[in-house]
Amino acid sequence: MRFEELLKFIERDMRMSHVYQPVMLRTLLDHRGRASREAIARQLLNSDESQLDYYSEIVRDMVGKVLTRRGVVTRDGREYVLPGFDRLTSGEIEKLHAACETKLETYLAKRGETVWQHRRRSPGYVSGTLKYEVLKRAKFRCELCGIPAEERALEVDHIKPRNKGGTDDISNLQALCFRCNATKRDHDDTDFRVVRESLEAREDECQFCDIRDRGIKFEDTLSVVVEDRFPVTKGHLLVIPKRHEADYFGLGSAELRSCTVMLGESRTWLSKGDKSIVGFNVGINSGEAAGQTIMHCHIHLIPRRAGDSANPRGGVRAVVPGKADYPSG
Repeated sequence: MRFEELLKFIERDMRMSHVYQPVMLRTLLDHRGRASREAIARQLLNSDESQLDYYSEIVRDMVGKVLTRRGVVTRDGREYVLPGFDRLTSGEIEKLHAACETKLETYLAKRGETVWQHRRRSPGYVSGTLKYEVLKRAKFRCELCGIPAEERALEVDHIKPRNKGGTDDISNLQALCFRCNATKRDHDDTDFRVVRESLEAREDECQFCDIRDRGIKFEDTLSVVVEDRFPVTKGHLLVIPKRHEADYFGLGSAELRSCTVMLGESRTWLSKGDKSIVGFNVGINSGEAAGQTIMHCHIHLIPRRAGDSANPRGGVRAVVPGKADYPSG
């Protein structure tokens, strides 16, 4: 392919679903037009933030903790320090470096491929095709926490661990991010696909279970943001968990986190679009006695402007008449 054709492909014709194509072409250009599969794979790893996240946790929770505890290194915020380095001569540094290389070579010669078994998660082979089917079935999200593959590396987990008789059949496989998989380990056989299915619970007669016609402002895996049909003030929004759950206190931790994120994004969006907004009320009605009329959990985000109430003192305390204004001190 001539220069003009290659440049046209990169600038105009390349259709990307990930970083892979430009990284591979850049690697080939850096290696005078020819590179091994392994060399290209290394560059893909260097560009993969989810892998960086994985090994950052290894540094913090494993190797960094061990070396710090042994007094070999110290920690300064997010950085690690080798005390006394400034007193080492270049020859001493070279000798220490060589000692590390020797230690690595000896260990790798002794352990072989089992060194990286923790990343393979199973002594059995799960083909790339099968792994793709598992991830596709999970919509490329962790089936426990819901995080997407582009934010954190996903792994294929055996629901019933192989050391307890679990098979490599797709019915025994699920997609978990490396963090959830590491937490689960091989001591638990919880099928998180059931958890995922529970998050998809809907009620036919519930007006908040199907709100595609409400004009969704923001959305993630677990919650949506829509305008309130009977706004208290201009811009009044509702944050609604997708799962049918009447009570805010019945939401799971992932749903609570999702709702919190949606509230933050909504607040930022409203504030940027309307400079007259100077405050917010965030409200949840839990139960009929608290005023809940739609038995599907929802959180009110009500923008406030100077002068929109003659006496805003007390805020949400006004839900009970006469209790909003109270003595100070």
